[in-house]
Amino acid sequence: MKIDKIEKRVIITAMCMMGLFVFSLLYAKTKYKSNVPECLPYDKAYTNPKINQIDDKTYQVFSVASMWKFEPAEIYIPVGSEVDFYLTSKDVVHGFNIAEKDVNMMAVSGAINKTTVKFEKPGVYNIVCHEYCGVGHQNMHAQVIVNYPKAK
Repeated sequence: MKIDKIEKRVIITAMCMMGLFVFSLLYAKTKYKSNVPECLPYDKAYTNPKINQIDDKTYQVFSVASMWKFEPAEIYIPVGSEVDFYLTSKDVVHGFNIAEKDVNMMAVSGAINKTTVKFEKPGVYNIVCHEYCGVGHQNMHAQVIVNYPKAK
């Protein structure tokens, strides 16, 4: 059975387009250093909000979203810190967005998302919910406050 010339051209064009698409994805991932959140197996231990300091520059933040707040609401860390954010929800789907750091995750009840962020400049980084979650949605926010460490 012989392939028609037009069919052959369509197949070759489709393969070239798929190759270009894959190349574009890999190029964008390396150029923009995109960080895709991980989905972790659910564990009830993550339903309590807390901040763990691993060492001087490494932190774990277990953030819990619920109507209409993020817990913890304020996270204080020193400049140059690397933070692992673990995110879950107690009720409905919430968004978790830190615009200045290109962080965009979903808080889903019964699931845990994780991403790692490095904070190299001092300032206040606002966390907002970008997924409509009810009538108090517009008030749902938190902050990462990055400051210089105290002199010893």
